[in-house]
Amino acid sequence: MSQTNITPDHRSAFEALTSGEFSNFALFSCFADGQPAAAICAVNEQAGEYLIRPLFVSVTDTMRLTDHDGREAGR
Repeated sequence: MSQTNITPDHRSAFEALTSGEFSNFALFSCFADGQPAAAICAVNEQAGEYLIRPLFVSVTDTMRLTDHDGREAGR
């Protein structure tokens, strides 16, 4: 059995970004765990207010990317 952390919400967000069917995305300057970062967000208007929902966050200098066996990416 293949292990994954990819959820149905992740798949939906990725498909929305890559499909070209939606135009309500923005690059948002932010902080991730206190580190300067950027996020791709969905922006929706609801009851006169804008809701900003982060979909994907940029890599930060302190982020470690590993597979499920603990092997770091790029090694």
